[in-house]
Amino acid sequence: MTTDANGPDLSSRTVLVTGSAAGVGRELLLATARRGAKTAVHYHTSADAAREVAAEALEAGAADATTVQGDVTDPESVDGLFSAVESDLGPVEIVVNNVGDFAPSHWAEIDFETWNRVLETNFNGTYLCSKRALPAMRENGYGRIVNVGYASSEKGLVHPKNFPYFVAKAGVLMFTRMLAADTQDDPITVNAVSPYVVENSDEFPEDLPRGRPASYEDLVRPLLFFLDPENEYVSGQNLEVDGGWLPERV
Repeated sequence: MTTDANGPDLSSRTVLVTGSAAGVGRELLLATARRGAKTAVHYHTSADAAREVAAEALEAGAADATTVQGDVTDPESVDGLFSAVESDLGPVEIVVNNVGDFAPSHWAEIDFETWNRVLETNFNGTYLCSKRALPAMRENGYGRIVNVGYASSEKGLVHPKNFPYFVAKAGVLMFTRMLAADTQDDPITVNAVSPYVVENSDEFPEDLPRGRPASYEDLVRPLLFFLDPENEYVSGQNLEVDGGWLPERV
């Protein structure tokens, strides 16, 4: 299997993308569908949207598609959603940890419930899904984990209005590197794709690099690179998709 203009061949792989009923998750999942993967569309509350994405995945070329419901912050729910994928499609070989809430308010105004939700969805969800996927990946001799981060993690950005999100994404990046080190003797890679502002964002800063946000395709390209079975020596890496953004430190 090689990476060409159309990306790697994923026709024998089972893919789970968390939060794939809409937005970035949807586009990442459909990218794997176009490469022939068996795709699991995960949702928490958006059942109808998830079913629509599963139908789109089949039309795009997925070998099979299913929908799975679950709360990625709850261990029992995570176990249940993985069990559902395993029953419908087989053991999960590729996990894209995309789920993560955002709370753009001054940190002092955020209550504990909001703070906890942002950390749990971004950080604990990544931990729980990765942990649940690893035993089967090790047993089957193949695994790819790609975590969706944020470009601030490498640049030391701090900002009081995005406090819990930045803290969580910094944790995701450290988790990515530590898990990559822990799996260095396994046929498993763990990497991160970290955008700045993406085309589906609610607000766009005036000084966007290159005059535009990241497109979905800008995120798909590094994802497919990390998923390529031939790139098994690339692990513990974070690829920032930010157009060269250099933020002010506040």
